[in-house]
Amino acid sequence: MSVTDKLTSRIPGLADRGDRKDVVSVVKLHGVITPQASPLTRGAINLSAVESALTRAFDHDRLKAVALLINSPGGAPTQSGLVAERIRQLADKKGVPVLAFAEDVAASGGYWLACAADEIFAHRTSLVGSIGVISGGFGFTGLLERFGVERRLHTAGENKSRLDPFSPEKPEDVEWLKKLHSQLHELFVTWVKERRGDRLNAGDELFTGDVWLGAKAVELGLIDGVGNLREVLAERYPDAEIAVAEPKKPLLAKLGIGAPAASLLEAVSAKATWARFGL
Repeated sequence: MSVTDKLTSRIPGLADRGDRKDVVSVVKLHGVITPQASPLTRGAINLSAVESALTRAFDHDRLKAVALLINSPGGAPTQSGLVAERIRQLADKKGVPVLAFAEDVAASGGYWLACAADEIFAHRTSLVGSIGVISGGFGFTGLLERFGVERRLHTAGENKSRLDPFSPEKPEDVEWLKKLHSQLHELFVTWVKERRGDRLNAGDELFTGDVWLGAKAVELGLIDGVGNLREVLAERYPDAEIAVAEPKKPLLAKLGIGAPAASLLEAVSAKATWARFGL
């Protein structure tokens, strides 16, 4: 609730005026889902970054619904889960419907976020799905030797240096990673089934990591309809005021200042995540 609304609500006669419009809040969830943001990337989604926007979005006293405008190729599974769970906590507390709208892509963790909504819509050209788990890296086993660099690695615990990029890859480490992926994938599938329920119209082929365009996603039950935010909200809530809740940015992020090397690596990683979907 804004300061003006709080003051108005305490003045007899003003709080009951009939000219106060209902509100539909819009929260933009744009970017790669990552624990850390970078000034060089196209935005980033994590609980710390979006908490303020989500809180403000659900705080209106005349709130009719909250719309999530999603454009994300995915990213960190933990942050996907934390943000989605926070959306559900706020929605259940407020007792309002949540609508998700996919733009270019709502894939992997981006689709995880969309499933926090009660209904999901997408453009006919949107990419939706990618219900799977992926991780990647590089191997530099010969690089140090080539430049005459000796690496010294000391650990306590036989598995502490698993998947070290400067050591030869071990089959047992790859097997461990695959098991971890399987567990995360199972959690993802469970979340989708829990949120989409009987609306899902296909079997295990939904969970192979594939993506589909909007119309096919409707057919499979991954989303509820083809449409954009303006169309759907105008039809559902024609008299409501649209209020966009923007997250508060840290001062350094506003100035575009960050650690150059780390920011560059994060930007490359984010670009690779978008590139998996041709974006």
